[in-house]
Amino acid sequence: MNGLTLRNPIVLGVALLLAVIVAAATFAIVPETKQAVVYRFEQPRRIVNGYRPGETLGESGAGLIARIPFIDRIVWVDKRVLDLDLENTQVLSTDQLRMNVDAFARFRVVDPRRMLATAGSEEGVANQLRPIFGSALRNELGKRRFSELLSPERGEVMDAIQVRLDRIARQYGVQIVDVRIKEAELPQGTPLESALRRMQTARQQEAITIAAQGQKQAQIVRADADAQAAQIYAQAFGKDAGFYDFYRAMQSYRHTFGADGSTQEHGSTQIILSPNNSYLKEFTAPGR
Repeated sequence: MNGLTLRNPIVLGVALLLAVIVAAATFAIVPETKQAVVYRFEQPRRIVNGYRPGETLGESGAGLIARIPFIDRIVWVDKRVLDLDLENTQVLSTDQLRMNVDAFARFRVVDPRRMLATAGSEEGVANQLRPIFGSALRNELGKRRFSELLSPERGEVMDAIQVRLDRIARQYGVQIVDVRIKEAELPQGTPLESALRRMQTARQQEAITIAAQGQKQAQIVRADADAQAAQIYAQAFGKDAGFYDFYRAMQSYRHTFGADGSTQEHGSTQIILSPNNSYLKEFTAPGR
């Protein structure tokens, strides 16, 4: 009888089908890009190929696993870094400029049990985090001026948003890997033109302030130099009054006749003085 049963192709096909079904319910292959949460009677029992910081590819625990057929259930959770987009978010800066901001965050599921319990899926996590991301973006950019988003301080803004968002995302078993602002634009029309005029006025005032500070510093430096020169002249006069008179006369001659380049002569200039004029005493004094 058993021999006839084995020779019956219908019975043999059903047996093979049942064997395949049992094998499929018993064994599963966990890919490198997935985390497997094994549930038994709807309670999470273990995690296969869970995320671990600094793990080496090929040594993460992925591969063939066994489970109790028809009792254990596997829920797959993505192990890769996922994107969270936030588009056309309106933000009011401290200089009263209304901006349209496009940003995105990258996150990774680091605790799949918590993620499944609180959000149910990766898409559920994204839906939960999107309004929190928008709130963190508005709160942080609301403390900044629009010009800061065009400067190196933009990196500090994104870091602050990442820290704020990551603190809340941990409640969902998720880690925020990165936050970036793609675009921050002013609305077209009158608001944009008004903002550009205010920015131009602010830059002009800043330029005037810098120029005034530069002139002030130049006056201070010039005054210090004159004081030092006067002190040196006084010391020279105290040591040798004749040499001091001679030096000062030479400086006067150079300036009067344009030898120091302080005057630009157009044509020739003639100066007629009496030989006994005191101004020429250094030329007529004995020993000169």
